[in-house]
Amino acid sequence: MSLKDFWYIVCETKDLKANQVMGIALLDDWIALYRTSEGKATAIKDRCLHRNARLSKGRVINGELVCPYHGWKYGDQGKLLGVPSEGAQHTPRASLCVPHFDVVENEGYVYVRLSGERVEEKLNSQPFSIPYFRQQGFQHIRLKHIFNAEVPNCAENFIDIPHTTYVHPGVFRYEKQPQKIKAEVERENGNVHIRYQNETSNFGWFSKFLNPSNKEIYHEDHYYFPNITHVEYQFGHRMKFNITSQSIPVGPSKTVVYTDLTFDYGIWNWLARPFVYWAAKKIISQDVQIMGEQTQVIEKYGELFNSTRSDLHHIWIEKIYSDLRLNKDPRVVGNQKQNIEFFI
Repeated sequence: MSLKDFWYIVCETKDLKANQVMGIALLDDWIALYRTSEGKATAIKDRCLHRNARLSKGRVINGELVCPYHGWKYGDQGKLLGVPSEGAQHTPRASLCVPHFDVVENEGYVYVRLSGERVEEKLNSQPFSIPYFRQQGFQHIRLKHIFNAEVPNCAENFIDIPHTTYVHPGVFRYEKQPQKIKAEVERENGNVHIRYQNETSNFGWFSKFLNPSNKEIYHEDHYYFPNITHVEYQFGHRMKFNITSQSIPVGPSKTVVYTDLTFDYGIWNWLARPFVYWAAKKIISQDVQIMGEQTQVIEKYGELFNSTRSDLHHIWIEKIYSDLRLNKDPRVVGNQKQNIEFFI
C-alpha cells in the first residue's frame, strides 16, 4: 500500500475549463491537467516525450494538448496524436503515450490517483463522499487554504480540541474554568474515531445560539487515512454542523487544504451563513499561522513530540501515516479502543 493509491483533489471542477491546461504538484509528481474535446478531464505526467518540456506550459487547442517546445500534440490519456515536424500525414506509433493517471470528478472536485489500475478496488474505488453534501435543508460552504505543514500535522490539528482554547479564543472557545471532557478513541481498520462525552458549552461567541440550554451535545471526530478528517456536531434535535477537510500534499511542508462546511440550523440557515463563513475563515487563518510557526521549529530542530495520554489520536495518526510512507498497510493492526480525559 502506498500514498499514491489514494484519491487527491487537484482542483475544483469549475476551475478546469475547456482549452486550458493546469500544472499540478501532487506528492512527488508533476501533472498536466486538461479537458479533451468531449470535456473529459485528463491527467498526465507533466513531461513531453520529445525533449522533456513542461506540458503544462503549453496550450489546449480543440481538446489536444500542444507542447510549448516543438508542438507535439497529445489527446485523451496522453496519447501522442501528431508531430508537426514530420508533417500532417505522419502517424505516430500507437505506443507513444505520456504516462497518465486515473481521474474522477465528484461533488464539484477533480480527483487524481497516481498509482493506476493495480489498486485494490475495495480500498479506494471512489473518492471520499462529503457528508450532507447538497442534502436538502443543509447549507454548504467550500474553502481552500495553503498550510506550510505536513499532512499528518494538518489532520491532527483539525480534530484536536485542546488547542482551540488558545489559538481561537473568543471565536471558538473561551479560556475559563476548565471543563473535563471524556472521549473514547478508537483505531479501526486504519482510521481513527473520537467520540466525546460531557461536552456542553464553551463555543465562544456562538454558545448561546448553538446550545442555550447547556445540555450535552453530540460530537464526533474522524480521521480517514491518509488525508481526510471529518468533524460532526449536533446541538439538540435539529441543528447540525459538519466540517470535512481534505489535505493535499503538494510539496515539502506544503499542504493545500480543501474544507467543506455543511450545516442545518433550520430557519436560521440563511442568517447564519455569513457568520459561519466569517468564523471558518478566521479559525482557519489562525491555524495556518500557528502551524506555519510549528513547521519553522520542526525544520530548525527536528520533529520531536512529547505526548500525553490526551494525545492518543495524534500518536495513532502519526503511526498510520508513517506506515503509509513506508508502503505498509495500516489496516493490519487490529482494532484498538481506549478512553481518555482532558480539560478545555
